[in-house]
Amino acid sequence: MRIVVVGGTGLIGSRLVRLLTAAGHDAVPRSRATGVDLLTGQGLPEALAGADAVVDLTKPPAFDDTSPAFFRATVGHLLAAADSAGVGHAVILSIVGADQVPGLAYYRAKVLQEDLLKAGPVPYSIVRSTQFFEFIDTVVSWTSDEDTVRLPPTLLQPVAGDEVARVVAGVVVGTPLRGTIDLAGPEVFPLDELGRITLAARGDHRTVVTDDGAGLYAAAQGRALVAGEGAVITATTYGEWLRR
Repeated sequence: MRIVVVGGTGLIGSRLVRLLTAAGHDAVPRSRATGVDLLTGQGLPEALAGADAVVDLTKPPAFDDTSPAFFRATVGHLLAAADSAGVGHAVILSIVGADQVPGLAYYRAKVLQEDLLKAGPVPYSIVRSTQFFEFIDTVVSWTSDEDTVRLPPTLLQPVAGDEVARVVAGVVVGTPLRGTIDLAGPEVFPLDELGRITLAARGDHRTVVTDDGAGLYAAAQGRALVAGEGAVITATTYGEWLRR
């Protein structure tokens, strides 16, 4: 298969391209650096010519109230170009529980992205993932200073980026789901506990303070960001990943 991966140089995209290439597919990474801009549509017709499938892994420049407009534009350009080129499968990576956290503009925008894809003319698949292990250090940094890290006890079920790429690779070479699958790691942690585990593994002696209102994930309640029944549960634990 010829598979175009828009955003193919990022955390998941680069891994996905390697996996697909190793499996014998013609996996082509595309981004603004290669002349393809989903926001304007520039380069899309040429990039998608002859493609069997396209994966959209692009992100908006900011995770704020501007993100819905970003997805409205990018999905529109992608679907128009893919339909014109006869692409048979469009895949996006979304977020487990995105529809359960309406207080976050970026999560509302991801739901919009999903809805636009579902309503479009191209057969599709949506993979919803929990937060990546590789992202936890960034989460910790959002609400930290020299002495403390403030984190809410929000439940997360993080997953290794390598395993996200593996699941997406399996989906993109298969028959379009015309639906959604959820993907998560094997363990559920309160975010404050996850912060303590992370700092300890990094040799960072700052104190983690539990704060119900700290940071982005304070907007999520209960098990909103935990995968439900029927999700794909991967094998790698956070502790195993930290020890690599």
